[in-house]
Amino acid sequence: MSGSNGRPGLEGASIVCFANDWGADPTSKTHIMRLLAKTNRVLWVNSLGMRRPTASGRDLRRIGAKLRESFDGCREVEPNLFVANPLVLPLPGVGLVDELNARVLAAWLRRLCRRHGLERPLLWCFPPHVGRFVGRLNERMTIYHCVDEYSAFSGVPRDALKRMERDLIRRADIVLASSERLCAERRPLNRHTYFVPHGVDVTHFARALDPATAIPDDLRGLRRPVVGFFGQLADWVDLELVRALARARPEWSFALVGRATTDLEPLRGLPNVHLLGPKPYSVLPNYCRGFDVGIIPFRTNELTVRANPLKLREYLAAGLPVVATPLPEVARYDGLVYVADGPDAYLTQIEAALRESSSEAARRRIDAMQKEGWDARVEQISAIVTQHLETRTSRPSMVTA
Repeated sequence: MSGSNGRPGLEGASIVCFANDWGADPTSKTHIMRLLAKTNRVLWVNSLGMRRPTASGRDLRRIGAKLRESFDGCREVEPNLFVANPLVLPLPGVGLVDELNARVLAAWLRRLCRRHGLERPLLWCFPPHVGRFVGRLNERMTIYHCVDEYSAFSGVPRDALKRMERDLIRRADIVLASSERLCAERRPLNRHTYFVPHGVDVTHFARALDPATAIPDDLRGLRRPVVGFFGQLADWVDLELVRALARARPEWSFALVGRATTDLEPLRGLPNVHLLGPKPYSVLPNYCRGFDVGIIPFRTNELTVRANPLKLREYLAAGLPVVATPLPEVARYDGLVYVADGPDAYLTQIEAALRESSSEAARRRIDAMQKEGWDARVEQISAIVTQHLETRTSRPSMVTA
């Protein structure tokens, strides 16, 4: 559903969105809310945190940043899009603390809603641990938008998150899930559960085919072919696999772009592995232009089999041949993606992908992504939400675990 101007069909609504921190590289949450803010008023609430902090330097720096941001209160970062910086006690899963956080933060958010003209908002929850806010913000509707198996992340209170997510699913009016498996596992708890895969900014990534798009300096001098990866270097990335590939093909260059949140020891001492660090989203097409193949070397585990990797569509929208671990959401792109399980298969498939590097093949991949743009995804979401608003669907029946 969309208006005559091609914008999302959901118009004139107020949205309170619980998500991650604004300002990081755009995720599905960012793309969706930016588009919705064209015709609606959005209050984006920065991360409340799903992990309990440790005494590590990284956590202490994050706490310090949160304290500084909290003094900013709320600011308009784009037209109709306001970002709130809440300050909460970082102890998710501790009942009394969760309740105290919810009471204090809900009162603060109600004041912000009044100040910025957000009446009867849609409560749009991406993380699963914010169910205590349901019913506290005078909301018209609650949407749980599930984009990951959050309880499978390292360092989170697993059992508590599962319990909080089940409660949120039952209380939500609508559940949106970004992979078919996430959708199937949540539908028994809420019959109004819909599969809505991620989208892609085709125009942005297709710049990789433009001769005017400069290859970054830290890629330009690398020996070809360049096997590339961008994204968070986390524990779900199989660094041992990358090491095996690099050792088997010392004449290839492996360029890894992204922030590291796991031990990179498996890659130390490999002269053809280049850790380029995090880069702005704006220059990712430039890096794609410098890659010959994009890889998604994920481990197969409880988290990744439910994931729908954003970078899959971004690689394809850049015209890159892609070699990926055979995850369920990757398999849906049969014919566009080379799948490989293990080092030998990866080497074989990368070699096959390198042989399919013509401009015609690149254009075919980009064309396949045209129908997967974020505009189409937000139209799909808007149609679901609008239908439920118009029919005044009652809250879902409670289902016992």
